[in-house]
Amino acid sequence: MKERPEETTPLPAPVVDSHCHLDVTDRHLGDTLDPVQALALAREAGITRVVQVGCDVTSSQWAADFAAERDDVVAAVALHPNEVPRLVERGGQDALDEALGVIETLAQRDDVRAVGETGLDYYRTREAAAQAVQHDSFRRHIDLAKRFDRTLVIHDRDAHDDILRILAEEGAPDRVVFHCFSGDAAMARYCADQGWWCSFAGVVTYKNAEDLRAALRVLPRESILVETDAPYLTPVPHRGKVNASYLIPHTVRAMAEVRGADVEQLCHDLWDNSHRAFGAF
Repeated sequence: MKERPEETTPLPAPVVDSHCHLDVTDRHLGDTLDPVQALALAREAGITRVVQVGCDVTSSQWAADFAAERDDVVAAVALHPNEVPRLVERGGQDALDEALGVIETLAQRDDVRAVGETGLDYYRTREAAAQAVQHDSFRRHIDLAKRFDRTLVIHDRDAHDDILRILAEEGAPDRVVFHCFSGDAAMARYCADQGWWCSFAGVVTYKNAEDLRAALRVLPRESILVETDAPYLTPVPHRGKVNASYLIPHTVRAMAEVRGADVEQLCHDLWDNSHRAFGAF
């Protein structure tokens, strides 16, 4: 069981955790916090707002309901790209259509600010037929974001070219966030040119992530977000332990060092960018 890291030195100004999964509990992850406790610890560290993200019908429903109870949480709802082939395998196209119908209903709720995380994942889904199902789902999520004026939150793993191609073919929504950005500097520049946001998780602190740090360096101030993807992707020095929003200060300080930026100014930028991406809350 993974140990829960100790609390961190608070940030000098508040920031938003732009992507987390407060509802995820798994004995293999270790000592995960209950959602209310997680938010209390986050607030003490200077993380005063959280975007709670759904990955299937159950977690999306939970995200929407939890956000409705809290002033410091907004929700994103979607079918994760790896969930989509599993749905089709279990119940065929009808199961996918039914699940997307639930997501469509949830996406219209006031506290749901985003459709996501959606996109493509070629790391865990390698078969051509399964990838084709992901493509269809991604296109349908893009349509939902556009119809209901919601931010599109993209999961992109080993699928950069097809993600960008489908966005171009469908026409991107007004607001697009690349969750746990994993592209290089050229892709970061392209995203910035489109007015999209690149969100950085604890991965940016890992020794082997120099390409990611190069991407962070070239982005303009207005294009950057920070996230945990908690309980996953815990930043150094706690890599390998369970993640939570209160650990974002490690990531923010590492980002400031990479960019040669003042930590407090970066906090202000991240705050402003998050509210432009997801609306004030």
